Amino acid sequence: MENKSIYELNKIQRYMMQMRPVLFKQVLFSDGTADYRQPPEPKAGEAVTIRFRTKRNNVDAVFLCAGDQQYQMAKTETRGEFDYYSYTVTMTDQVFSYYFQVADGMLTLYYDHYGPTKELRPQYSFRIVPGFSTPDWAKGAVMYQILVDRFYNGDPDNDVETNEYFYIRTNSQKVENWDKVPANFSVAEFYGGDLEGVRKKLDYLQNLGIEVIYFNPLFVSPSNHKYDIQDYDYIDPHYGRIVEDGGALLEPGSQDNRKAERYIKRVTDRRNLEASNELFAQLVQEIHDRGMKVILDGVFNHCGSFNKWMDREEIYNAQEGYAPGAYVSADSPYKGYFKFHNNHAWPKNKSYDGWWEHDTLPKLNFEESRELYDYILEIGRKWVSPPYNADGWRLDVAADLGYSEEFNHRFWRDFRSAVKSANPNAIILAEHYGDPKNWLSGDQWDTIMNYDAFMEPVTWFLTGMEKHSDSYEPSTLGNIMNFEGSMHHYMTSFLTPSLYCSMNQLSNHDHSRFLTRTNRKAGRIDTLGAQAASEGVNKGVFREAVVIQMTWPGAPTLYYGDEAGVCGFTDPDNRRTYPWGREDRDLIAFHRDIIRIHKEHEALRTGSVMFLQGEQNLLCYARFNRNEKLIVLVNNDSSSRDIDISVWPAEIPFYAHLEQLIYTNENGHSVVPVVYSVEKGRLKIMLTKHSAVVLRCRDSKDNPMQGREF
Repeated sequence: MENKSIYELNKIQRYMMQMRPVLFKQVLFSDGTADYRQPPEPKAGEAVTIRFRTKRNNVDAVFLCAGDQQYQMAKTETRGEFDYYSYTVTMTDQVFSYYFQVADGMLTLYYDHYGPTKELRPQYSFRIVPGFSTPDWAKGAVMYQILVDRFYNGDPDNDVETNEYFYIRTNSQKVENWDKVPANFSVAEFYGGDLEGVRKKLDYLQNLGIEVIYFNPLFVSPSNHKYDIQDYDYIDPHYGRIVEDGGALLEPGSQDNRKAERYIKRVTDRRNLEASNELFAQLVQEIHDRGMKVILDGVFNHCGSFNKWMDREEIYNAQEGYAPGAYVSADSPYKGYFKFHNNHAWPKNKSYDGWWEHDTLPKLNFEESRELYDYILEIGRKWVSPPYNADGWRLDVAADLGYSEEFNHRFWRDFRSAVKSANPNAIILAEHYGDPKNWLSGDQWDTIMNYDAFMEPVTWFLTGMEKHSDSYEPSTLGNIMNFEGSMHHYMTSFLTPSLYCSMNQLSNHDHSRFLTRTNRKAGRIDTLGAQAASEGVNKGVFREAVVIQMTWPGAPTLYYGDEAGVCGFTDPDNRRTYPWGREDRDLIAFHRDIIRIHKEHEALRTGSVMFLQGEQNLLCYARFNRNEKLIVLVNNDSSSRDIDISVWPAEIPFYAHLEQLIYTNENGHSVVPVVYSVEKGRLKIMLTKHSAVVLRCRDSKDNPMQGREF
């Protein structure tokens, strides 16, 4: 060929390339699940087999690339339309980062955690942290979040009384009408829900299919949300048991909590405190006996101004057995627990740092108090140990703990060691905003509340709403490219063991109810009024969201009452009571069915996920493992859609039957097992407006197209 021109050589090359089969990059696949990484959570020194999938007879070679090393993978299996390549590596004690290189003739393609690419993207490399694992019980677990005061009143004797004490511009208020909508400023407004109420509703939760109960804070606190902890050592007697009671209430309008005799008696008397801890231990045991777990809310970035270490309200100052608080005395043993800026302001030193400048939320000064540091580590151990035996912690705004990120990383490493030493099977789950990669490095948190890779993308795609209902963005509604891009990008920040137990919520105590977002009304209770939260809602869209929640990688977590049709704008309107006797029973039945489906199919707990062809307002993806193949289709359009979709990339045979597990639309749901046929690897189906369907591959026929190029 030495006499041929460049033009002729290029022509020959193009001809040769055209004679080769097309590279099916859409079926290239690998992830961190057990089908593609065995074992999926290896220890240092352990051999790991990493696998990669291609179209059958479609590539020349596949390489595993790690750093500057490149290893050619061997074709170890051909199954159906796919070839599987493998390579075994032995883990060291260091993070193992890798990607794949695919060679097909003169074409080179890379595959990383995001997907196929022509360019190297180190930020999207797969990662294995030897020795890191998450509890198996948490992977795909169905969780249920309870704000206790608003769930059920099982013991009226422990209710907070009107004028029991003063807190943040108001005296405490006992709400007599359970169905009353929370006031716009309602921090000291109490409905009476308690742990006995939770105990009385365990049958309901168990029948619903719940596997884990996540409690908002339970420790002694003056607020109804209890994110302002007063005493980390005890369950609040208003949630627990009051065995010693009495004393005067405040006079109406009084702000002097030194005279709040009944409150002081209830929350400082050791008999009440110990009885409440005992009740909690009994409750956890009963929950465990039913096969469920318990997660506690840990608020360690700040405490409350009522806290016995600060004692700004001076309710501990005259009580036997309590040391003086740091607000009261410069000689307090807790002075170093807080950062004071005026050493000449005692007594009643107001110069301490508040969390986000809130003086009712004193920031804890871990950096300058080793005693505080060790105390909180002991608290972490205490509540996951006998006799309490909680199964883990949810950590409030965990990255905002101390005064520097470097310190925070060190603290959470120590916290992890403390908790895991007490209960190796406990989970450490953090609330976090932004990229969590540096915190999910295997030595700190197990996982996070999944805002970026679940709540927000799902909300934008299905409703076009911001998660607080503060704004409506039409460009995001039904935007499949935005949805898939966000999911791909943010999921790469997770190690696989972290992703599969991440808390996937549609609603919680900080954001508007998802059902309310479906009406696309931007605003809050003070601008729109409480009634507007339930006006124009679309239950079909809500059911779409729940189908995604129950079929997406992670731990689907219900916020109490969502399953019963509770609406509400953002805090405090999202904290309405559970509507006992007024439940939307159709929605509850739907949740019971979709939860059952989630629990019955291991592929929905720990299987792979793959996007199929999506369009505007049309979401299509598969969940699969070696033994199960499921297809999820969501039509978020306001009209019916005829869908013709290629499903064979999800390892569905060319000729097969797909059985409907559940179908939802605006009118309800069905679990009637309708059967659809796959022909030549494609599925044809019609979906009505605002509907979703989950299909399972039931069987396959002899495949005359096996191995045929197309």
